[in-house]
Amino acid sequence: MANIWVGVRERVLALRTAPGMRNVFGAVWGEDLGHRFELLPPLTQAELERAERERGVKLPEEYRSFLLEVGAGGAGPDYGIFPLRPGTTSDKTPAEPRDEPFRPEVAALFEQHQEDEPARDDFASDEDFAHAYLAWDARDDELREELFTGTIHLSEQGCGYYTVLAVTGPEAGTLWDDVRALGEGIAPKRHTGTGRLTFAQWYLDWLAYAERKA
Repeated sequence: MANIWVGVRERVLALRTAPGMRNVFGAVWGEDLGHRFELLPPLTQAELERAERERGVKLPEEYRSFLLEVGAGGAGPDYGIFPLRPGTTSDKTPAEPRDEPFRPEVAALFEQHQEDEPARDDFASDEDFAHAYLAWDARDDELREELFTGTIHLSEQGCGYYTVLAVTGPEAGTLWDDVRALGEGIAPKRHTGTGRLTFAQWYLDWLAYAERKA
């Protein structure tokens, strides 16, 4: 199979001096913010394997090869790709997705749960309402965690939205939107309107767009 990442790092870094680089969303904003088409160095094979051991999962192949050949984070769609390195974690690159499968059906459970939030008028007393709300709130926390089991957050889209990569289960390798800012849970990104979007499709589509704009 052809190497999909041949020349990609060089193409991205070349955009650092492109005359229209500021036209690309997320590249430059504020005084000194934006990814500015910079990339972290790629991981070594040993670093990648250590990062996978720390997270208890083998990452999807397209993302693995990106980390090895293009960079461990930096320039990319949205506001850029969150770093992923062994021995480091952040709120958006969790240390342990482990090997529990990603379950997109939890999104429907989460949305129904939001609709079922207790209202004071439905209870005879403050005590009954408080008891029901505490139970609802505990389940809400559980569902919010379950939504993203088996995933890694890849990038921030802005306004509380994120792009997520499924790393376990039948959907491993596909891209999803974290849409909790809408009061919803997680929704699939689509390629050409219908099919699931993979990491390589997402990144290479962005690079083609960035080259046109810059």
